[in-house]
Amino acid sequence: MPAAFITGATGFIGHHVAAALIRTGWCLRALCRTQSARYGDLPGIEWRIGDIRNADEVMSAMSGAEAVFNVAADYRLWARNPRDIYESNVTGTVNVMQAALACEVRRVVHTSSVGVLGLVSDGTPADENTPVCLDDMVGHYKRSKFLAEREAEKFLEKGLPLVFVHPSTPVGPGDHKPTPTGKIIVDFLNRKMPAYLDTGLNIVDVRDVAEGHRLALERGKIGEKYILGNRNLTLAEIFAMLEEISGVPAPRVKLPYTPILWLARILHLVSLVTGREPLVPYEGVKMAAKRMFFDPSKAIRELGFPQTPVETALSDAIAWFRQNGYITRQ
Repeated sequence: MPAAFITGATGFIGHHVAAALIRTGWCLRALCRTQSARYGDLPGIEWRIGDIRNADEVMSAMSGAEAVFNVAADYRLWARNPRDIYESNVTGTVNVMQAALACEVRRVVHTSSVGVLGLVSDGTPADENTPVCLDDMVGHYKRSKFLAEREAEKFLEKGLPLVFVHPSTPVGPGDHKPTPTGKIIVDFLNRKMPAYLDTGLNIVDVRDVAEGHRLALERGKIGEKYILGNRNLTLAEIFAMLEEISGVPAPRVKLPYTPILWLARILHLVSLVTGREPLVPYEGVKMAAKRMFFDPSKAIRELGFPQTPVETALSDAIAWFRQNGYITRQ
């Protein structure tokens, strides 16, 4: 039975990647922090306690693996100490790549994000080759993921067999924290979304994203990037879908962008003093200035990336949030 090593298996995407690998016959070893070692619903995983920021712990846990999936990420739109985000996303990535090179693994799949790719100003879907630079990155999460990808690329020159995947906006069951996108769905269902901004996202089923990781391992070309996405939707269209599925009325008021940006900036400054996460994340509002539309056709063509209807993903996400007590209003 082939052996793989995965980081981030306690997270939203990583948990689904781990499940997909186990279903297809992989023996899996997963790195997790002590406080995260509580996910026992995936029989077949050998959990190793450690931190991606510790190079020795990564090397010890990875030893003997044929393949590596670097899915771990600190995905937050606000942090009182942004250094934590960079240590996990940049330093952690370097540690994984160094260990993979030393262990001479057969293939590495690095989970990046569409957030590090370029955007087209007129809203046309961007692809893997749309021009981008560090100055285009909004906020510490995107900057850290952009820098992490640049660090990972350096290992291609050293002979590391590395493939990049760029998930768009995954939704579906199992969003425990929840992620910022999951929180939008939860707030909507709890009727805490009285209005919306004119922005857009590419929505994809998280289970398709997990399958995309497996396909990238088997069919991806070394050094190539693959957008794991599905359907481009405005936020108004997403809320209309959520209304149709859940019966909760969608917000009808479209907010003006500039006043909300100023409000978010003020709340951000307050949060720096109080240490509490702001109700409206400043970085999230800044990201909303452009529609984050992407073209996944390369992954569909070269990997056979599946395209589960986004209505299914949203419906399953709603059902999961309801079943697990996230919804306080009916």
